Amino acid sequence: MQLWNKLSKEELVEKLKERGTKFVTVSFYQYASIPNTQVFRDHLFQMWSNLGIVGRTYVATEGINAQIGVPADKFEQFKKELYEISFLNNIRLNLAVDESEAEFPFLKLKIKVRKKILADGLNDETFDVTNKGKHLKADEFNELINDPETILIDMRNHYETEVGHFKGAITPDVDTFRESLPIIEEEILSGNEDKNIVMYCTGGIRCEKASAWYKHRGFKNVHQLEGGIIKYANDCTDKGLENKFIGKNFVFDERRGERITEDIISVCHQCGEPADTHTNCVNDACHLLFIQCDSCKEKMENCCSTECQEIHNLPEEEQRALRKGKENSNKIFKKGRSEKLKFKSNNQKPFKVAEAVKLEK
Repeated sequence: MQLWNKLSKEELVEKLKERGTKFVTVSFYQYASIPNTQVFRDHLFQMWSNLGIVGRTYVATEGINAQIGVPADKFEQFKKELYEISFLNNIRLNLAVDESEAEFPFLKLKIKVRKKILADGLNDETFDVTNKGKHLKADEFNELINDPETILIDMRNHYETEVGHFKGAITPDVDTFRESLPIIEEEILSGNEDKNIVMYCTGGIRCEKASAWYKHRGFKNVHQLEGGIIKYANDCTDKGLENKFIGKNFVFDERRGERITEDIISVCHQCGEPADTHTNCVNDACHLLFIQCDSCKEKMENCCSTECQEIHNLPEEEQRALRKGKENSNKIFKKGRSEKLKFKSNNQKPFKVAEAVKLEK
């Protein structure tokens, strides 16, 4: 059996349309020891291919991190087979809050073996990764963040928090989870060792590691929102709780966002009008992630600038010739910062205290 996908994006979309499958978007993670990651990866790929599952999953010796689309009519079978894996038995599955932003959240099944399931930059052998912060259910979370002695921190990146976050949350202006850890400690937590620290992220995985790290660093009252924003939004709806999140929850699939409330708290990066829909620039030499309203989307043809629009409209052969020998820089790819974006408030990555400390060493 072929254990990877070889079809183009266009072929994948056509194939999914022909099937007419309705997908349930599911995410889950688990820290667990997986000695033979390649064998486990291939087992998952075969099992999920047979069910028509699509999505992206990372497997490492430390565990699994999955964001997938499961055919609705195969969901119970998927759960049954997943729970038969000992360390995944009864694992919490986060179901998407809003499926309307894209016809297909994922186009193909991708399962990759990595060194870590989350790029955190930490040496797990130097601290107890199982000594995590206290998990808070939605009602407990609401109660604790009402306390003026609580520090509420968004553990996500700047382009995620821009379109949605909890009221009163501190939203560090960072590009990656890895860089956020020292910045949050030095600029936000230092001197607050005895205060209630509450963290949240999309589905919980970033807080799982961060809470253990900060407890190791001497912070005593560390808490995390159980299941992240996704579970919180679902629980608020199911239990009739006050929803303290405003705007959209950014997600890493074709939807790029799921609406939690009708509030639009960001603007189009090209014209400044209220907007909160992310676009990846269609110029293959750019793919900058930015916010674009419907009007600019039509006018600019899904491009971030007139330069990219001109390149995108060239014949494919000419586009390839322009890209030849040039590295597609990850400095802006999917990071949402560029001087081309006139109405982006934080185009330049700020000089943080953490960076200054590194320079002094």
